[in-house]
Amino acid sequence: MSFLLRTAREKDLDALYRMAKGTGGGFTNLPPDKPTLQEKLHRAAMAFARPEDTLNNDLFVFILEDTETGKVRGTCQIMSQVGTELPFYSYRIGRITQHSKELDRTFRAEMLTLCTDLDGSSEVGGLYLDPTERSSGVGKLLARSRYLFIRAHRARFADRTLAELRGAIDDAGNSPFWDGLAGRFFDMSFRDADEFNARHGNQFIADLMPKHPIYTALLSEGARQVMGQPHYSGRPAMRMLENEGFKFQNYIDIFDGGPSMMADTDRIRTVREAKDATVTALVSAEDDSPTHIVSCGRLADFRACLGHARETEGGVALDEQAAGLLGVSAGDIITYAPA
Repeated sequence: MSFLLRTAREKDLDALYRMAKGTGGGFTNLPPDKPTLQEKLHRAAMAFARPEDTLNNDLFVFILEDTETGKVRGTCQIMSQVGTELPFYSYRIGRITQHSKELDRTFRAEMLTLCTDLDGSSEVGGLYLDPTERSSGVGKLLARSRYLFIRAHRARFADRTLAELRGAIDDAGNSPFWDGLAGRFFDMSFRDADEFNARHGNQFIADLMPKHPIYTALLSEGARQVMGQPHYSGRPAMRMLENEGFKFQNYIDIFDGGPSMMADTDRIRTVREAKDATVTALVSAEDDSPTHIVSCGRLADFRACLGHARETEGGVALDEQAAGLLGVSAGDIITYAPA
């Protein structure tokens, strides 16, 4: 397989813009706006170049490239610490129980509370894979290589990692959750609000939304049904996150109601299971060794691919094709995790 995950560069702007236009909306971290994407690439370049191995407000952007054709087929991002410059707003789903002696009945109500509980977390997001490649098995490379990057640069990331999944959006690009809640307080469509948020942040929501908790019983049936539910295209991503140890803990996106999944960074499956080893031998690409996600390099030199690897005395044997993609040879150190 010729797919290589590498760090993004300024020259990737047009490819990022093409992918952003193909998302169908609701991808706050990948807006179809060239100036915003250019600023993201600039921020990423600064983050990859920053020498201090410390936690900061960094953005890391990655590209999935088909090295045989040179075409970009996917992208993903890591935000090292959200909520440092602007608050990171979520709705927390809670419940309140009240009892009436006169009626001899207990009432339980569900409530949404605007909060910034997730401030300070690291975030994995901005993942997009070209539809033509979604059956090729490289989605796991695109998603899980981020955890290998986090492991290799652990001091640059928080102890908690979150992932926001896009919420339910209909074929016309409308969000039932937005229409049932926030849209009632703003003279703008979900698409306009989402685009504004991608460019300027969501502070305007906190400025204009009610500060008191909202009883979900007051929302439309359509809005209640989609709270905490991912977009149909995001269900495989949700399962992949759950396999990594992420859990839904009743936090949802303030725009589309999509679920926020969370995990302790050091307990993410790929972070826990990955190993560092020296390449002791190169073997045929047809070798029947187990498939692994393999990575090497630091910061701007980080790269990852799928490859066959098996433990040997003193290290691992790696297939020649993977070694070629990573630019490694016998004696070099790689990181690998079961695919």
